[in-house]
Amino acid sequence: MIIRLLASFAVAGLLLAQRLSIDSAWTLLEKGKRDEAVGLLRQIINANPRDGDAQLMLGSILMEDGKGAEGITHLVAAVQLMPRSAMAHNALGEALNASNDAKSARGEFEKAVALDPNFGQAYVNLGMVLVQAGESTAAAGHLDRAIRILGHVADAAHPLYLRAKIYTEQDKPEQAVAALKEAVSLQPDFGEAWSDLGQARKALLDDEGAFAAFQHSVELNPENAVSQYRLGAEYLRQGKAHEAVQHLQESYRLNPANQSTLYSLQLALRQDGQLEQAKLIKEKLADVLRKIDKESQDAFTALRLNNEGAALEKNGDMRGASEKYKAALALDPDHMGMRVNFAVALLRLGQWREGISELREALRRNPGNAEVKTALDDALEQAPVEFGGKGKKAGPVR
Repeated sequence: MIIRLLASFAVAGLLLAQRLSIDSAWTLLEKGKRDEAVGLLRQIINANPRDGDAQLMLGSILMEDGKGAEGITHLVAAVQLMPRSAMAHNALGEALNASNDAKSARGEFEKAVALDPNFGQAYVNLGMVLVQAGESTAAAGHLDRAIRILGHVADAAHPLYLRAKIYTEQDKPEQAVAALKEAVSLQPDFGEAWSDLGQARKALLDDEGAFAAFQHSVELNPENAVSQYRLGAEYLRQGKAHEAVQHLQESYRLNPANQSTLYSLQLALRQDGQLEQAKLIKEKLADVLRKIDKESQDAFTALRLNNEGAALEKNGDMRGASEKYKAALALDPDHMGMRVNFAVALLRLGQWREGISELREALRRNPGNAEVKTALDDALEQAPVEFGGKGKKAGPVR
């Protein structure tokens, strides 16, 4: 009995020490001593890798510091250690979305809202990834829920801004204006919302109100290419070419590949009498359009080659499939599915080093993708020792 009691006191003491250590890390962070906070958290995790709170905090800090892959590793550990923590799932979702893995991020946000139906920010995040995926109807419900939960506070400005985008998509400019007016009232320095408010007002033929919103957006955030373009285009519509050139040139500086900006800029330069500059911009526009056309053709060809590879693989011609996948990937190197197909084909051909390398590259580009990680783990289990594997017999590589 005494031994059991002492053991209980020991566990309680350990938990208290962990809590104090986490609090110390927060204190360091609040004082701006990020490196020291990170160092302390690493010490905590080294001493006790099962400290989920420390994993969560360290992962979140590393993500903010731009260390995505390492941050996701700690956030994945946090979720595994605290599977009922809505905060951990939401943090992992944010990290995955920042790493361009929206599909996995969506799953984490869905888990977060299921665990905590009153977690407003998780609803915002879920609505955001659904908007990005083009699932506006589903997004609207989550954003409405977020707005109700958050109430009339600054944090509600972003879901209102996203909700307005859906209203605009649904050709409901009155509702879009109402949502954006509330957003900028809650967060007056929200430049993007002011810019969208201008667009919504234009849809209601309120040119004066639109112009004022565009101007305010640029004043708040002069480094926003869209805001500069919209203000420049409005000056051009008003016949004020000289003023239009100023803003359209700035938009071009910020985003030189935007065809709408290039088109409007060459018109404004011509109207302002700058004919040589207008000619140069027109040539740049032609180059951009040619590049867009080539990229579109390459993407179409890559998809065709990938499908041909899948057909060859189904018929047992793995070498032929591998060549098709390789050609597809050369045309569209950012397509993760094609890279994974190529990797798996290489592995099945016994080209372990090359296949594992492709899977590692896929995971580097999408660090939170569970399917790619599983495929890589399987490959490393089965690969011969000389290729860095464990040489274990297993089923076919997935």
